[in-house]
Amino acid sequence: MAIGMDPHERSATIEVVDEAEHVLLSQRFVTGTDGYRAMLAAVGQWPARTWAVEGANGAGRHLAQRLVADGETVLDVPAKLSAQVRAFETGHGRKTDATDAHSIATVAARHRERREVTTGRRSAGLRVVTVDDETVALRLLADRRDELGVRKTEIVDRIHRLLGELIGGGAMRFLTAAHARELLDGLALAGPAALMGAQLAGELVEELAAIQAKIKAAERQLQQLVIDSGSHLPDLYGIGPSSAAWLLGDVGDIARFPTRDRFASWSGTAPIDASSGDNEHHRLSRAGNRRLNRVLHTMAIVQRRQPGTAGRVFFDRKRGEGKSSMEALRALKRRLSNVVYRQMVADADDRMNPAPPVPERGPAGSEAASTGAQVWPLPAEAAQDPWVIEAAMTGPGGQARAALDSSATDCDPGVGSSDEPLPGPASTSISTRSARRKRPARHREEPCEVVVGR
Repeated sequence: MAIGMDPHERSATIEVVDEAEHVLLSQRFVTGTDGYRAMLAAVGQWPARTWAVEGANGAGRHLAQRLVADGETVLDVPAKLSAQVRAFETGHGRKTDATDAHSIATVAARHRERREVTTGRRSAGLRVVTVDDETVALRLLADRRDELGVRKTEIVDRIHRLLGELIGGGAMRFLTAAHARELLDGLALAGPAALMGAQLAGELVEELAAIQAKIKAAERQLQQLVIDSGSHLPDLYGIGPSSAAWLLGDVGDIARFPTRDRFASWSGTAPIDASSGDNEHHRLSRAGNRRLNRVLHTMAIVQRRQPGTAGRVFFDRKRGEGKSSMEALRALKRRLSNVVYRQMVADADDRMNPAPPVPERGPAGSEAASTGAQVWPLPAEAAQDPWVIEAAMTGPGGQARAALDSSATDCDPGVGSSDEPLPGPASTSISTRSARRKRPARHREEPCEVVVGR
């Protein structure tokens, strides 16, 4: 049995359908404790049941997680799939809670198991919801860090406005709490208006100092969480702890994207074909996950500003081909999307297939031999083929929680991992690990380095 659920903050409408899509139950429940128990009791007569929740990472997150915690099987139904079913049903596409629940249940019944056409691999069709893991914690902390940054900007703007009325010419552009205190301490105040302005500015300075401390603490915690996750995204030039946390938190399982092109489509860095007749033209994509697009944009700006980086070389080459500055920057973002994708695939492969430590074969009597030091050997095929990491990835059909038509952590029906874009710009050689963290030494007799790229 498939149970479709249209969730809301205070209520949820469910519909139970069988394999022939016959409606067996349609009812609305409140989302409180009593309502939740009544909903489980109402479907208790069907032990072989599967729940389908629209927006399991959005509005339906709280109910989906409660069901998973109670041992229920829950599928995440993208809003665009249920909208397609509703559009082709009778009723002229009318949208009510009951029709939404029916569309969600129909999607679950039809996509329970299917064969992926392009690869022939077996796929679950819809993403299976699991208990929140460390990627959710990363996303929550990254959101908190972003909120603190917005709050800091607001306070600094208010301090600038007050200091502009107390000091001729105002304060420096990049203002810190310590510098603002120095300016306030050196003021010779006269009149009630100046005294009140200085008092308010002092209170804002104390708030700024507290927020700066919270930002530093959040960044330290983010950096530690990213390191503990085993990700090497911070090794890429232009990605900090917050950017890495956003990538890990929003992407989740990278195996949901079978190719780098689909990852680029989801991040909004792939161009959209707008050709007509013999006129070939591509336009900017404004779809996809805009937060990941911002991460890649920041990464591109950082590399473009630093001479000698692979991104700057790529940018200059595109400028030499006649592209404008914005066109070259967009091409660089598309290229960096490939770099991020390869790095995340490599990290996932390392987690799934960890190389066992082996004793170092150093000279007899050496320090490594006497202490039993161990190293991680570099696979020979990885040194020979720079694309071995990408080729080693198992597609969405080979892993749990992976599907081409999952909602990809977004509630926007226009966002999905199944949109396949055009190929990216010309290949170039951009190293994905420009600044490695300290690791155990490689095999001494076969020193080599993996450079992922062309």
